[in-house]
Amino acid sequence: MEFVGEYQSEITNDLMIQNDHQVEETGSSSASTTSNGGTNKRNLSLLVINYLLLFSGSISSSLLSKYYFNHKGDSRWVSTCVQSAGFPILLLPICLPFYVFKSTNRKPFTNFTPKMLLLSIVIGFFLGLNNLLYSWGNSYLSVSTNSLLLSSQLVFTLFTSVIIVKQKVTYSNLTCVVLLTLSSVLLAVNSNHDKPKGITRKKYFIGFFSTIGAGLLFSLYLPLMEKIYKHVYCYSMVMEMQMVMELTSTVFAMLGMIIDGGFTEMINESKHVFDLGEKAYWITVMLNVVTWQFCFMGTAGMVFITSSLTGGVCMTALMAVNVLAGVIVYGDNFGLIKIISTILCVWGFGSYLYGLYKKEKEKKKKKEDSSTDNDDQHSVA
Repeated sequence: MEFVGEYQSEITNDLMIQNDHQVEETGSSSASTTSNGGTNKRNLSLLVINYLLLFSGSISSSLLSKYYFNHKGDSRWVSTCVQSAGFPILLLPICLPFYVFKSTNRKPFTNFTPKMLLLSIVIGFFLGLNNLLYSWGNSYLSVSTNSLLLSSQLVFTLFTSVIIVKQKVTYSNLTCVVLLTLSSVLLAVNSNHDKPKGITRKKYFIGFFSTIGAGLLFSLYLPLMEKIYKHVYCYSMVMEMQMVMELTSTVFAMLGMIIDGGFTEMINESKHVFDLGEKAYWITVMLNVVTWQFCFMGTAGMVFITSSLTGGVCMTALMAVNVLAGVIVYGDNFGLIKIISTILCVWGFGSYLYGLYKKEKEKKKKKEDSSTDNDDQHSVA
């Protein structure tokens, strides 16, 4: 939350760009143009809500996913399915504004074109593949190692943002990329000392590269969604697209479950495999469903309101918290190499934030200089 407060002016500039897209959602252009401050205030509140969803969802989902595997759960398809199966929850932000709060004149799924539907289905398939790779990585790696590796998605997000949405490369961006890359390399070199008990070197590297692959796929997802969201004029439509994506991802996971043994295998796992009992199994599954939904809702909202790179940075900021959570909750090894790796992650993230701060400071200075010049011209006149 400190990030949101410290860089509120940077984010507010992004929000002002979205004002024109909010006209149809409110049903009145005059309501949108009467006061930019009012619109921005509402959007900033929406930003805070989405970051809270991302914050709570990211930490709790990573811990609960590992909890499932730690207690003898062994189905990657179940772990994949729970990441998107909570899509019906999205009906709340989609339907409540129109049917309950009467805060919009736009009926849900209005203007949802065949092109948007097709794009959502295609991206949903790749999202399902990303979730599967994450599940493989999470089953073989500790929470802290998995979180540190996932921070590499910011590296990929920078490059894909440059290609897809023409993101400018700066010194702070490059510094962040170099430091996060070094962090991942250190973890790979230290693999012999960081393997969880019972995990072979082969399984460790399967988990290692699966997590890297998940980061790569997600880095494609973020800027691609930013590009698509430029043609989406309201938050409800973002949630509608997200719902179709996650429905597709859930179908992908369910097909995998059926091929791997069907739902009877899941029932058998709850009764005879999960070492805490059947009740604890289903509670774990349901909590996973809800927390993962919070995570994806927050991510989609952040990308829509700001940008793919800012969304990626906010997610990376949570990785250090996930690392500490893994150490505290599960007693993950936190030796010298992992400490250095964490410091490199924080350093890289700090470099990016400093770049944002410097950029904002330069904008303010130019604005003040421009204002001073205008005042001087008026005085001469």
